[in-house]
Amino acid sequence: QVQLVESGGGLVQAGGSLRLSCEASGRTFNGCTMGWFRQAPGKEREFVAAIRWSAGSTYNADSLKGRFTISRDSAKNTVYLQMNSLKPEDTAVYYCAARGGIKWVVTPSGYDYWGQGTQVTVSS
Repeated sequence: QVQLVESGGGLVQAGGSLRLSCEASGRTFNGCTMGWFRQAPGKEREFVAAIRWSAGSTYNADSLKGRFTISRDSAKNTVYLQMNSLKPEDTAVYYCAARGGIKWVVTPSGYDYWGQGTQVTVSS
């Protein structure tokens, strides 16, 4: 059974940084793609970034390029999201997701497994 467990969220001032972690278990993730999404109150779930587990290649939402970076540590079965220069509009619940295959998919329906989410709140 696949499990994705996020951690690292919290309250941070605008301009600050946070690093989110997603510990994955339950299967081998070679050939899979891991993604980060976020959902603010009253809004749809939004794609943030994705990474191909085996190759380590990444794909980012255009609006977040330069501030958010996805990475993974295969030895620890963990995916990270480094978030810099945070803004109040980055406030959301951040979710880790996984899907089989290496195609870049930016819609939530394209992912098979989800974590429970971690809250990120950026104060002005």
